[in-house]
Amino acid sequence: MSVDVVILAAGQGSRMKSALPKVLHAVGGKPMVQHVIDNARSTDDASVHVVIGHGAEKVRAQLDGQDVQFALQAEQLGTGHAVAQAMPGVSADSTVLVLYGDVPLTSAETMQELVSIAEAGDFGLLTVDLQDPTGYGRIVRDDSDNVVAIVEHKDASPEQLAIAEVNTGILAVSASKLNDWLPQLSSENAQGEYYLTDIIAMAAKQGVAIKAIQPETEQEVQGVNNRVQLAELERWFQLRNAEELMVNGATLADPARVDVRGTVTQGNDIWIDVNVVLEGDVHIGSNVRIESNCVIRNSRIGDGTVIKANSLLEDAVVAENCDVGPYARLRPGTELANKAKVGNFVETKKAIIGEGSKVNHLTYVGDANIGKNVNVGAGTITCNYDGVNKSLTEIGDGAFIGSNSSLVAPVKVGAGATVGAGSTITKTVEDDQLAVARGKQTNLSSWQRPVKKS
Repeated sequence: MSVDVVILAAGQGSRMKSALPKVLHAVGGKPMVQHVIDNARSTDDASVHVVIGHGAEKVRAQLDGQDVQFALQAEQLGTGHAVAQAMPGVSADSTVLVLYGDVPLTSAETMQELVSIAEAGDFGLLTVDLQDPTGYGRIVRDDSDNVVAIVEHKDASPEQLAIAEVNTGILAVSASKLNDWLPQLSSENAQGEYYLTDIIAMAAKQGVAIKAIQPETEQEVQGVNNRVQLAELERWFQLRNAEELMVNGATLADPARVDVRGTVTQGNDIWIDVNVVLEGDVHIGSNVRIESNCVIRNSRIGDGTVIKANSLLEDAVVAENCDVGPYARLRPGTELANKAKVGNFVETKKAIIGEGSKVNHLTYVGDANIGKNVNVGAGTITCNYDGVNKSLTEIGDGAFIGSNSSLVAPVKVGAGATVGAGSTITKTVEDDQLAVARGKQTNLSSWQRPVKKS
């Protein structure tokens, strides 16, 4: 049986105080609605429908290129009305799973459990027990403990307000039943809206078994209405990521001060200091050490490598037993071979740095191919841009580039060659040659040092 996932994402989110639609605010570097979509994709044969309203074009743009169907809720008339807008695109014989774009962390396992209940012909309902259920719809059960209704907070009696079990809004049921119940909804309530929760009473009246399950953690069903709640959910999400890193072989100096904003694969015996951010697709090999205040974005770090403090790696590949930083910036296209070293205040871009080569201090290497065991002195610049085009600098194995040199691309420095300090190299340096290109020094003995004017 196919599954149609309906994600409600039409709300304004006025309490966020933002021009950005609420569902596009990020948890772990990813929009909340994207979390919901990604987890929903794990259910069997899932088709995803996103109900949009406020900020509809921004949501469409964010999800552009994904296999998602959109349904427009032009007027926000309640959750029942929202689901009804998506139903024309839902298969008549499918199971419908209803989710919320501002409830980002419901697990795929919980979703699948609800779907399985619905596929068996019953009504799957996700509930949770809260110490403070204020504002939530209460789960009403009969004397046999069967769910018979959900009563919204504003419509609840004092006795019902004392109920701790609340509705999360997340449910699964057959499309045929939904198509029967949704037209029967009424807006005669305190909010003047069509509540999706009213179908619970309809199901109970028809003898449909309502099977309520609960999530593993309360945060799975925690919604976001303001930035305080967003920050709370972010911290929980990051702590869970930190625990996963530790379980899989990483030691964290402080689990509360490492953020994962993507997917991390890892080896064993990793050590990560405080204020490290891992973004996008990151791989960290075994016996890697990452010092404080580093950002690793869409990069691979090989076994035994040390990333020293305050370094930024983006779309870079660092091989085994390398030494990077402190204060290094490896920009996209950088590749370090085994035992390469990039030191303090060095920036690289589209640079291949060979095995055992060193670029230690205050240097820019861009659009360059550097061989093995090369030493690049402090203050060296590959002048790769002429204002219009980028050109390549090639440095052969074992070359030595003296400090404060400028290599004006396109240019080649041969294997074993030496460039004297302070040189500006514009022509090929052949293998084993010494190149010195600097102005002649003049010493004047009659020179008078300036004195301060009175």
